[in-house]
Amino acid sequence: MAVGERLPLRVAIVGCGVIGNRRADVAAAAGDEVVVVADTEAQRAEALGARLGAAHTTRVAEALARPDVDAVVVATVNNALAEISMAALSSGKHVLCEKPFAISAQQARAVAELARQTRRVAKVGFNHRYHPGLAKAHDMARSGTVGRVLAVRAAYGHGGRPGYEKEWRGDPALAGGGELLDQGVHVIDLSRWFLGDLEVVCGAMATWVWPIEPLEDNAFALLRTADGRIASMHVSWTQWRNVFRFELLGETGYLTVDGLGANYGVETLTHGERRAPGEPPHETHWRFDGPDLSWRAEWADFTAAIRDGTRPLGDAEDGVAAVEVVEAIYARAGRRTTPIPD
Repeated sequence: MAVGERLPLRVAIVGCGVIGNRRADVAAAAGDEVVVVADTEAQRAEALGARLGAAHTTRVAEALARPDVDAVVVATVNNALAEISMAALSSGKHVLCEKPFAISAQQARAVAELARQTRRVAKVGFNHRYHPGLAKAHDMARSGTVGRVLAVRAAYGHGGRPGYEKEWRGDPALAGGGELLDQGVHVIDLSRWFLGDLEVVCGAMATWVWPIEPLEDNAFALLRTADGRIASMHVSWTQWRNVFRFELLGETGYLTVDGLGANYGVETLTHGERRAPGEPPHETHWRFDGPDLSWRAEWADFTAAIRDGTRPLGDAEDGVAAVEVVEAIYARAGRRTTPIPD
């Protein structure tokens, strides 16, 4: 595909669960062609393939080897993400890999290095960057609306569902980590997006309700930039009413994003402008109550990076950095759920 040329991208979907189906629908809606889908469960692959008129297979290598595939979406369980991404890159394909990208920093670095060597786009599924409230907050922060951003404070969580501990996220071998690696990696990525690179000050894990040890159902962390700005976070699978809250504290005001749509509530953005000491701040509010278009925006960014040779938001280097922070938090908390692969 020539730079700047908008031809339909030919796509393989690996992993035909909820996210794989969503990615396939978004690609098709954008005018791209899903030519093959793969899943170890034949019934899931067959169902998605039939719905989109695509070939289906239970053999991932078969899908990756097809010469009529330009890009691969990797939407499997966590422990297979890095291996399949590397196989796709080695086959000359561009890759959109779902978060967390890998279950160890070593794996993540290997994928990023291979993307550099093969000169292929490798992007991580950090769709939160494309949510309208967060994207607008980022633009406002960059333009100096709240002065220098001093701190981030975030909370993200849900309460699971019946039998949650029996799903793959409750299996250490498949998940590679608990809630920190699951939703926490989004918070870490967003914190880096607003503040820059982060080091870990301290972290704490808890398994309070769900019988998933050595995995955690709650994680807490305090992170710091080299110049002393702070990000604090709590992510939880015992947040019985879904919550997403991301606050930025600046020298001259604040920005707060609440909700992500659907069962997290309507996404809103609040800008608070500091007035004289002792006076209440002036607040401006935005409400984003339309459908969640973050997946479409992320797909457009991914395909533009392939077409134009640009760097997408949340690329492989961002994936490496986020997984490195996750690993460092686990180390500080004295909990490592799976052996680090050789």
